[in-house]
Amino acid sequence: MDHSFETDWTREEFKAYLLLYAARANFFEDEGEKEAILAMVNPLTYKRIHKELEEDNDYQSIQKILFSIEKHNYSKERVEFLISDIQKIFDASGKSDILEENMLRSLRKLMFIN
Repeated sequence: MDHSFETDWTREEFKAYLLLYAARANFFEDEGEKEAILAMVNPLTYKRIHKELEEDNDYQSIQKILFSIEKHNYSKERVEFLISDIQKIFDASGKSDILEENMLRSLRKLMFIN
């Protein structure tokens, strides 16, 4: 079994990673999204996790997200809270984006597989 995608993240670190990953759906984070994420996670966590995300490719990110959902035993209800937080990040930009809508749809499907 490949253990390269296993993390030792706390729930907050996982949330930071997931929100940052989602915010990059359109290939950049705008200032509103950054502020919204910082309102939900500790600034030091944000900075550390942001650096890790920059080093990961899309496949690695998805594997880390799936691992963390399972590791932290997220229920469907808790996943819905995460989805709601992602939507808040997208809303913070003030404009609708098809790439963000597709990201949200994809993450919802991905996280409910488990």
